[in-house]
Amino acid sequence: MSSEHMQIGEVATRTELSLRTIRHYEDTGLVTPSARSQGGFRLYTEADVARLMVIRRMKPLGFSLDEMRGLLEATDRLDSGEELPEAEREALLDRVRGYERAAAEQTEKIRVQLARAEEFAAALRERLTRVPAP
Repeated sequence: MSSEHMQIGEVATRTELSLRTIRHYEDTGLVTPSARSQGGFRLYTEADVARLMVIRRMKPLGFSLDEMRGLLEATDRLDSGEELPEAEREALLDRVRGYERAAAEQTEKIRVQLARAEEFAAALRERLTRVPAP
């Protein structure tokens, strides 16, 4: 086995995703292992790990599997190294820009939720300091 391939356990450790989650992303066609070992084990490359990291970053922002697939398809096409017609290249970049805007909006919503959660936790701490001793 060449050193550039890694088994699913190492990928799970590197991405902090469970084996079950990685297999689910394979079943849905988001990330396909680049190879199989002679024993039939899934083998992943750095590019596969990078795809999983994109998915891992999109998940907490509420992107669906179809949206994840759409972004990966756009970035795969842009990164393919082939000469793209200008109209197609611009359409793909527009799609990626749309994802960037959606990610920024979701991040702001999460920031507001976090601030509220921190205020709530602080209020509870403050409340507990006011409980009279028995």
